[in-house]
Amino acid sequence: MIKAGGDEFMPEDYIDCPEMAGKTIQLLRIHRNAGDGPSVQIELTDGTSFTCYVSVRPNVEASLYKGGVGTPETIRAYEL
Repeated sequence: MIKAGGDEFMPEDYIDCPEMAGKTIQLLRIHRNAGDGPSVQIELTDGTSFTCYVSVRPNVEASLYKGGVGTPETIRAYEL
């Protein structure tokens, strides 16, 4: 677990991009929709570019259960 500014992060909660350290930004552009969702494009002064896409994937959960009095009994839970 890593602490940053009082917040706790698990290593899988972020992507580290050490190749970006020390580079100078020439242009930063945020696109509203690049197909699946918004993206951030960063043009750097050394001629390289960095792009980050944000896509939203649906989460599907379902369950087969038996109702009645009290707490329903889950027979099987499904998830995609």
